[in-house]
Amino acid sequence: MNHTQTTNATGTSLRSRRLLSDLFQPEWAILPVLIVVMIVGTLSNSAFLSYDNFYGVVQQASELGVVTMGLTLVLIAGKFDLSLESTFGLAPMVGVYCLLEAGGSGLNLANSPILALLVIFAVGALIGAFNGVLVIYLRFNAFIATLATLILLRGISLGLTRGETLSDLPVLLTFAGDSTFLGVPVSFLVALGLLAILSVFMSSHRIGRMLYAVGGNQQAARVAGIPVERVLMGVFIVAGILAALAGLLQAGRIASIPSSLGQNLIFNAFAAAVLGGVSLNGGRGTIAGACGGVLLLVLIQDVLVLSQVPAYWINATTGVIILIALYISKISGADKGN
Repeated sequence: MNHTQTTNATGTSLRSRRLLSDLFQPEWAILPVLIVVMIVGTLSNSAFLSYDNFYGVVQQASELGVVTMGLTLVLIAGKFDLSLESTFGLAPMVGVYCLLEAGGSGLNLANSPILALLVIFAVGALIGAFNGVLVIYLRFNAFIATLATLILLRGISLGLTRGETLSDLPVLLTFAGDSTFLGVPVSFLVALGLLAILSVFMSSHRIGRMLYAVGGNQQAARVAGIPVERVLMGVFIVAGILAALAGLLQAGRIASIPSSLGQNLIFNAFAAAVLGGVSLNGGRGTIAGACGGVLLLVLIQDVLVLSQVPAYWINATTGVIILIALYISKISGADKGN
C-alpha cells in the first residue's frame, strides 16, 4: 500500500513539475510581461489604446513578425542569416526597378505589376539559395557569410537607386501594406495566416520535425537519414522569401522604397526571436513564441515613443532587452551547456 501511495505521489509530483516547467518556458513567460507593458502603456498615455496607435503597432508588428518568422526557422535549424534585413530592402526594390523607365534609371522590362511581384519573391528566394550555397556546401561560417551578404546587398541597393527613394508604386504592390479589411490591416491578416500555417507545419509536418532534429544535432539527424543539406537549403530559401514579403509590406505602408529600407531591422528580429524563447544554438523555439517576442518588442518601443523618449535611447533599450532575454534564456536552460 505504501509503495503504491509513494508511486502515485511521485507521478503526481512529476506531472506538477512538468506543468510548471511548461508554464515557465520563454514562450509562455512572455505573456505576463506583455500584460504589464500594456498596463504601463495605458497608464502612461491615453493615446496608447487609441485606434490609430493600435493600427500603427499592428502594422509594424506584422512587418517585423514576417521577417522574424523567417529568421526563427533559420535559428531553429542551428544557423544564422544576418542578410535578411538587406533582402527586406533589396527584393521590393528590384521588383519596382524593373518597372521604371530606362530613362528613369530603371529597366522598363514590362509594365506589369504582377511581374514585379514575382520578381520580388524570386529575388528573395535567390538570395536565400545563395546564402545556402555559402553556408551548406562551401561550409562558410553562417554568421560571417551572411554578414558579408548583408553588406553586399546593401551596396547593390544603394547602387540601383543612387541613394534615392523609389515612389509611385503600383497599387498591387501597396495593397497588402496599406489596405484594411473590416478595419484590420491586411498586413496583419497576412502575418496571422503565416503564423498559423508555419506553427502547424513546424509541430505536425515531418519536415518541421526534421528541422528541429537538424538544429538539435546535425550529425545525429544525418545518421537518422534526414537529408540535412536539403532541409537547410529549403530553410534559407523560405527565410529569403519571407524577408522579401516583409519588405513588400513595409514598402506598401510607406508607399515608397528608400535606399535604407530595412536598415538595422535584423537587430530587432533577433531581439524578438530571443525574447520569444528561440535558442541561438538551434533545435529549440516556436514561431508563436517568436511572434510574441515581436509584439512585446514593438509595444515596448511604442510606449517609449509615446513617452517622448529620444530615438537613440530607444535603440539602446533594444540592446538591453536582447541582453536580458539572453540571460533569461541561459538560466531557463534553453541554451544549456553554452
